[in-house]
Amino acid sequence: MDYHVPVLYHETLEGLAIQPDGVYVDCTFGGGGHSKGILEQLSAKGKLIAFDQDADAQKNMPEDGRVIFVPQNFRHLQRMLRLYKIAEVDGILADLGVSSHQFDEGDRGFSIRFSGPLDMRMDRRQGATAADIVRTYNEQQLHKLFEQYGEVTNSKTLAKHIVQERKHLQSATIEQFKALISPVVKGNPNKYLAQVFQALRIEVNDEMGALKDMLQQVPAVLKPGGRVAIITFHSIEDRVVKNFFRQGSFDETPDNPFMSVAKDEVFNIITKKPVTATQEELKRNNRSRSAKLRIAERV
Repeated sequence: MDYHVPVLYHETLEGLAIQPDGVYVDCTFGGGGHSKGILEQLSAKGKLIAFDQDADAQKNMPEDGRVIFVPQNFRHLQRMLRLYKIAEVDGILADLGVSSHQFDEGDRGFSIRFSGPLDMRMDRRQGATAADIVRTYNEQQLHKLFEQYGEVTNSKTLAKHIVQERKHLQSATIEQFKALISPVVKGNPNKYLAQVFQALRIEVNDEMGALKDMLQQVPAVLKPGGRVAIITFHSIEDRVVKNFFRQGSFDETPDNPFMSVAKDEVFNIITKKPVTATQEELKRNNRSRSAKLRIAERV
């Protein structure tokens, strides 16, 4: 069983335009698929810094003196690079998908297919689990969470139902949670549950906060001419990346022909439209269907 099949593999490596003697960061090492591709193009002088907050990922580390493994969330990018006396890098890659391995391990609580604890923490050293969120968030917090991060159609009804019924949730397992919300499931149950689980996972791991923290550090650590490649899996992440590459901030700026906003160009956009999986890749790897790759070059 493959730990994780890297999505948009060739497109990402090509887009990074790897310099053989360069220093590269893989923010999401996971199964090491993209990292392996980077290492194949690096010379003996090249270096790869691999971040992953999931302890399981460390088992996939190659025996290679050019690799430094950092068991941390990529939101600590600049601090960790400084720790290793690295001021600037030639390229940064982040694949924001949950690894197949995490979905396939029932006890991690990521997947709707297994019974196990409702956990969903990528980093088991951190605090709140998905069960804690289900038990403690108020109706408004839950509504916002399911609406924003899961695009759940009846997020308001779902939030209200959870708050009314959660006192019956004895020990929070995936099965019990699914049973608890079953009366309000709309449409295709698998799709609905996947959206609910995605929303909880994003919240548990503060994925949007971590992404924004990391992006804000990119201009400082990426050399001029260096490239950043980010693979997202849902529209919220994609929008954040797109806005940041375009204007160095997360705000949506309206296109107003009568208003010119003076701003320092930080990036050249390499991908005018996001790169998506080919038909061939879609056949091979179902999980690539929602992947979008955006690449920018530091000015």
